[in-house]
Amino acid sequence: MVETTSVLLDGEHVTAQDVARVAFEGAGVAVADAAWQRVKDCREMVEELVQTGKVVYGVTTGFGKFSDVHISPEDAAQLQVNLIRSHACAVGQPMAIPAVRALMMLRANALSKGYSGIRTETLQLLIDCLNHEVHPVVPEQGSLGASGDLAPLSHLALVLMGEGEAFYKGERLPGGEALQKAGLTPIQLQAKEGLALINGTQIMTSIGTLTYVKAERLAKAADMIAALTVEVLRGIPEAFSEEVHRVRPYPEQIGVASNLRKLLTGSKLTTGQGEIRVQDAYSLRCLPQVHGASRQVLTYVADKIAIEINSATDNPLLFLEEGKVISGGNFHGQPIAFAMDFLKIGMSELANISERRTERLVNPALSELPAFLSHNPGMESGMMIPQYVAASLVSENKVLAHPASVDSIPSSANQEDHVSMGTTAARHAAQVIDNVSKVLAIELICAGEAAEFVGADGLAPATRKLYDLLRGIVPPVLTDRSTSDDIENVAAALLQGEWIQEVQKISGELM
Repeated sequence: MVETTSVLLDGEHVTAQDVARVAFEGAGVAVADAAWQRVKDCREMVEELVQTGKVVYGVTTGFGKFSDVHISPEDAAQLQVNLIRSHACAVGQPMAIPAVRALMMLRANALSKGYSGIRTETLQLLIDCLNHEVHPVVPEQGSLGASGDLAPLSHLALVLMGEGEAFYKGERLPGGEALQKAGLTPIQLQAKEGLALINGTQIMTSIGTLTYVKAERLAKAADMIAALTVEVLRGIPEAFSEEVHRVRPYPEQIGVASNLRKLLTGSKLTTGQGEIRVQDAYSLRCLPQVHGASRQVLTYVADKIAIEINSATDNPLLFLEEGKVISGGNFHGQPIAFAMDFLKIGMSELANISERRTERLVNPALSELPAFLSHNPGMESGMMIPQYVAASLVSENKVLAHPASVDSIPSSANQEDHVSMGTTAARHAAQVIDNVSKVLAIELICAGEAAEFVGADGLAPATRKLYDLLRGIVPPVLTDRSTSDDIENVAAALLQGEWIQEVQKISGELM
């Protein structure tokens, strides 16, 4: 019986938020009844192909350049075992557990579509491992992003065979031992199953989906933080007026301007045109245009993620109704590679403009605030060096934002002569998001310090809530101290998204 807390997999309707629930909150998964029937029917087709000896890539032939080598029916099962063992050569640090959970879920969802030829018991073991928190050790590096994420996905398949390594209850164990402790039994791979488990885009898509979810949270948080900065710098909110954005009707730009108006409602610190200055610097005045453009990127990425997480991406695919087995290229990760590269650029800009606002907060030539927000300028450095850290992170992002998708390198003796590098793009996007969270955290901490000087009582109700949430974990920096932990803790809070919900209770729903 499916638990109400479980996410139902049917190969068609899984969302990014479903993936986040499984990855971050530990929700379980179950396969829909109709999907189980499709899986059974497709498996029968594989069994018939093996019995008749029909030439089918990866079932009765070798792999890659060996696709012309015939494999006898009696060797079909061993072929799959050899495939997993030989391909399990990824390197680098293990993927984080949330990403592994997303990976397992997405692979199961793709198999649930019923085009891959997996046995029900093999799919069930994958589901059971996820629900019993047997998390395979999957090294991050080694995928070209075409022919699927072959090397890292093979480490997932190893554990189902009772080999490789897995984390169970926080302990890194041999795969077979982890299964045993969870009360699970390894499977013996049969024809087509090894290929079905590893020929897909689920590494790049799992990392990419969780990165997108975090990016969406940071985009809202950036509006909230920027609104606080506008206030403490005595900014001019007329630049966010509905009339201005109506005549350049990008929906995302209009949405950000609306967010800022909601967040700044009731502020006693903002000023009108000409009161202090006629217009603000671009990092304040152009917030809807810049943040809105980054939201356009998120709109694009959301569309690609929604399609990819419900796609059949292995090869060959079996089509029951047509009675066809077709070798195609759905494993090619180009759509996700482009999406992740685009995401890197869009989110890097959120950090770039945030760092410029931080500079305005700490530079006395650009505001009426004390130099570096120090309570004892000269004797104490205040927030001088956190701005350095933000500058370092945005500069690092400029390197990471170089597109991985423009690269390709041939493999398998030029049989696989163009690849996407989508997994590299996704991994770099994840690092960019981590950096962005820290840049925004630095701005928020600095804006909080500025509020100590201009008076937090003058803040709008919504930004005052953000200030209070900040003060719940970061006390005022009244004397010099290390702020490393403060930055990390605030960044983690921004990524979790709970502060957004708290602020929205006052501001109303933000775009």
